[in-house]
Formats: sequence, structure tokens, C-alpha cells
Amino acid sequence: MLNTMKIPRKLGLSFVALNVTAAIVMVIFCINIARISAATDRNNFSQSIHADAQTLETAILRQNSQMRGFLVTGDESYLKSYYEGRDEYDATSRDLEQMLTEPMKRDLVLESRKETEAWRRDWADKYVAVVKQGGREEAQEAIRVAGKKVLVSAAVLPLRKLRDLEEAAIVANSQSQDNAIMLAWIALAVGSVVLMGAAATLARVLSRSIAHPITTLTDAMTQLAAGNNSIVVPDTDRADELGDMARAVLVFRDAALDREVAVHNREMAMAELGRKLHELAESDLTVRLNDLPPAFATLASDFNDALTRLCAAMASVRGSVETISRSSGEIRQATGDLSERSAQQVTSLQSSATAMTEITAKVGESATLAADASKAMVEARSEAEKGGDVVARAIAAMNGIAEASQEIGAIISVIDGIAFQTNLLALNAGVEAARAGDAGKGFAVVASEVRALAQRAAEAASDVKLRINSATGHVTVGVELVNDTGNALQRIIDRVGSVSQSIEAIAKAAAQQSGGLAQVSAAINSMDAMTQQNAAMVEETTAVTEVLAKEAEQLRQAFSIFRIGGQFETLPPMTRPAPMPVATRTMAPAPRALPPVSAPAPAPAPAPAPVRAPAPAPRAGTAGALALQQDDWSEF
Repeated sequence: MLNTMKIPRKLGLSFVALNVTAAIVMVIFCINIARISAATDRNNFSQSIHADAQTLETAILRQNSQMRGFLVTGDESYLKSYYEGRDEYDATSRDLEQMLTEPMKRDLVLESRKETEAWRRDWADKYVAVVKQGGREEAQEAIRVAGKKVLVSAAVLPLRKLRDLEEAAIVANSQSQDNAIMLAWIALAVGSVVLMGAAATLARVLSRSIAHPITTLTDAMTQLAAGNNSIVVPDTDRADELGDMARAVLVFRDAALDREVAVHNREMAMAELGRKLHELAESDLTVRLNDLPPAFATLASDFNDALTRLCAAMASVRGSVETISRSSGEIRQATGDLSERSAQQVTSLQSSATAMTEITAKVGESATLAADASKAMVEARSEAEKGGDVVARAIAAMNGIAEASQEIGAIISVIDGIAFQTNLLALNAGVEAARAGDAGKGFAVVASEVRALAQRAAEAASDVKLRINSATGHVTVGVELVNDTGNALQRIIDRVGSVSQSIEAIAKAAAQQSGGLAQVSAAINSMDAMTQQNAAMVEETTAVTEVLAKEAEQLRQAFSIFRIGGQFETLPPMTRPAPMPVATRTMAPAPRALPPVSAPAPAPAPAPAPVRAPAPAPRAGTAGALALQQDDWSEF
């Protein structure tokens, strides 16, 4: 059954069995751990309740002892401890009541609280108040008389019962915890033994069903890789992956056997092919492949067909070589004539190009001079315009001077009027001083001085007015002269602008003529370069024809050593078109002289035709690489 099961399924079932065993052990172990944890929680809870019950009992006894101490001594410090014990009891009792969920245990706590409150009400709080009011002896007497009624046994007994119940629960929980720990250890030990046993069993089974067959199959593959093709492949009847691998190795073994047969056949074929190629290397094209294994029948057929076509090609090439030998002489004579004509044409074009270059240089110099003259006229016009601006500013300044002279004349008129009024005032002052007699003598002297000053001011103002009027006349004449100068300068600017436009037009025309001549010169230079290239190409063609003739002879001699069989010896040579007689080739007319350039702005010359790079010179020993065809030479 294991041999029919796939390896992943075997491994999967093995791991599933191990995982199931481990899972069972873990479940049992977890259950016991949970029991231990629950027992521990219950034990801790019981211990907490037991401790709270102990705390309540201690608080009750503390209240009883502190109350009796206060009754005996009357010391207030006992009351402080009494109240602390009472508060502790009340808080712990409420917490314990909330913690307990069992009604019986809760009733015990409530019974203890009820008895405690009754004891406080009937004895403790009551006689503490009596002692505070000064009745300590009365309180002591009442306590002695009460006897056992004052005891707190009724409040303590329910708490002791609760403690007994919790102690029993603690013992039961400890026993349950010990049992769970024991079961956990047993489950762990048994599970470990079972898990190790299952692992060992599965390892042995998998080793017998997987590892051992793999080792055997590996040995077989190693022998097969070492060249032992007679091995016996085991486990080929298995239905799992090892069976697939064994069957694959079996296929490899059969392929190796087939390869041995193929290698033997290939060696036989290569030996026969080597003998035939040796005969072929001896220039015998009549050899054929006939004794090859059936697997190489196609190779023999292709080899025989290729040699048959090669013999036919050799016969055809022989005819072509003879035709090339006859044509190369005619091509040699034609290229010689073409080389002489090309040399004459190069000489003529070189002379024309030199003359055109000199003309272009002269026209270019004239265009440069015209451009410089145009630039100078533009600068002169700019300077004249600047002078016109200066004259305009001078006219404006002269007009300002004239206006300022008129304003000064007006001011002098005002000063003259002030002097006249001052003179009148001084005259009146002198008359009044004369009327005053001796008392006005000093004032009369002042009036006389003022009158003299007014007369001098009037005389000075009159003199200044005369001079200003004279200056105003001169300024007016200067303004008129400056205006005439400005008008004359404007006419000069207009004339300079007209001359500048004319010179600019001349410069443009000269530049156009220079550009046109440059294009013509470039076209002639291009034609010169193309003619030189054509001459070089003709010389190369002549050299090629010489080489072609020699190579044709060498090719004829080389092909004469091949034996191609009688059926190809009688084939006619390949037909070629008859060469044109040399006498019928027309010569191109001699180049005409270029006409002189008379137009001021010639049209641009057409763009030169693209220049073809010269063909590289052929190397010796390359016969048959150049296939020269019969061309039409009439254009030369």
C-alpha cells in the first residue's frame, strides 16, 4: 500500500499522526493545567475569605478590649483604637459580603455584623457615652453585673464557623491541585513516550519506503552517468514519485543506448565524408557520397546535389572569365581616353575658379568700403542731430534770458517809482522841518539825505534800465541768429539722411553682388572638385581594369585545374552583350569660357550636385570580386 501512495501523501500522513499525538498530549496537559489554575484560584479565594474573617474577629476583639480599657482608665487613647477597630470591621465586613456568593457564608457574615451592631448599641457605645459624661464607676458596675452578656462571643462564633468552612475548602482545593499536577505529569510522560515511539516507527517506515529506494536509484543513476548502459533500473513498477524517477532513468538508459548506435553511425559517416572531402580538396568535383548509413541519406543527397550545381557553376564561370578577358581590353582603352579628357577639363575649371575667386574678392572689398561709408554717414547724421538738440537748447536758453531781462526791467520800473515816492516824501519832510524851525533842523538834515539817496537810486535804476534794454536787444538778435542756425542745421541733417540712404542702398547692392559672386565661385569650385574626383575615379577605373585583366587570366588558370566531368565540359559560355566599338563613342564638347559678370546683383547660383566619394582602389588577388558591366560612355 505504501508503494502506491505518493511521497507527499506519505509525509503528510506521518506529520498528521505526529501532530495528532502531540495535540492529544497537549490537550490533556492543558486540561490539567486548567484544573491546577482553577484549584489555585479557589484556594486563593478561600484564603482571602479566611483572612478577612480573621480580620473581622480581630477587629471585634480589639473593640472589646479597648472599650474595657477606656472604662477602667478613662484614657481617650483607648477610644481612638476603639473607633479604628470599628471602622476596620465595618469596611472589611462590607467587602467580605460583596466577595461571598454562597448564601450560607454570606448569612454568617451578616449574623456576625448583626450581633456586633447589637453589642455596640447595648454595651460599648452606650457605656462609652456614660464614661464621657463622668459616670465611669457606674459603667464599670454595670459591666460587672452584666457578666457574660457583655462578651462578644455571639459576633465571633459565626466568623469562626466561616473560617472553619474556608479551611476545609482550602484542604479540598489543595488535594484537587495535587491530583491535577500528578495527572499532568503522567500525561506528559505517557505522551512523550507515545510521541517518540510514533516518530521512531514513522522514521523506520519512511526510510524503508522512501530513503532506501532513493539510495538504490541514486546508485543506478551514478552507474548510468559513468557510462554503464547495461544497468537494471529498480522500482519501475511503483506508482509514486520514485516509480516516476525510475521510469525516467529507464528512458535515459534507452536514450544512451540509442546514442551509442547514433555515435557509431555518425563516426562511419564522418569517415566516408572525410575521404570524399579529401578527394574534393584535390580539385576533383566528380566525387559523390554513396556509402552512408540511412540516417545520413539526406546529407549525401544534399552533398551530391551541391557538387552537381558547383560543376555547372564552374563551367559557367569559365565562359564568364573568357568574356571578362575580352572586355577588359576595351574598357582599358576607353578609360585612358576618358582620363585625358578629364585632365583637360580640370585645367580649364581651375583657371576659371581662380579668376572667379579674384573677382569675388574685389567685389567683397567694394562692399566692405560701401558699408564703412554708410556707417560713417550714419554717425555724421547722429552727430548733426545731436548738434540740432544743442542749438534747440541754446534757443530755449536765449528765450529764457530775454524773459528774465523783461522781468528785470519791470522790477527796475518799480524801483524807479519807489525812488520817486521817496523823493516826494523827503521833500514834504523838508517842508515840515522848515515849518518847525530850529526844532526840525535835525529832521531836515535827515530828509535831505533821504532825498539825495532817492535821487541816486532813481539815477541808478534809470541807468540799469538803459543797460537792460540794450542787453534785451542783443538777446533778441542772438535768438534770431540761433533760430537761423537751427534751421540750417536741420536742412544739413535732412541732406545727410538722404545721402546715408543712398550709400546704404549702394552697400546692400554691393553685398548682394558679393554674395552672388561667392555662390558662383562656390559652384565653380564644386565643379572643379567634382571634375578632379571624376579624373581620380577614371584613373582608379583604369587601374581596376588593369587588375581585372590580370585577375581574369589568373582566374582562368585557377579554374583550369578543376575536373568537372565530361557532361559539363561541352556547356557553352554565358552570353554577354557585344561591346560598343570605340569609334562610335561620342565625345563631349569642350567647356565654354565663362561670360564676364556685369549685373550688379546676380541671381543666386544653383546648389552644387552632391559629390560622390571615389571608390577604394582594389587590392591585388581579389579576382572575381568586381563585376564590371558594359556601360554607356557617350556622356563623355
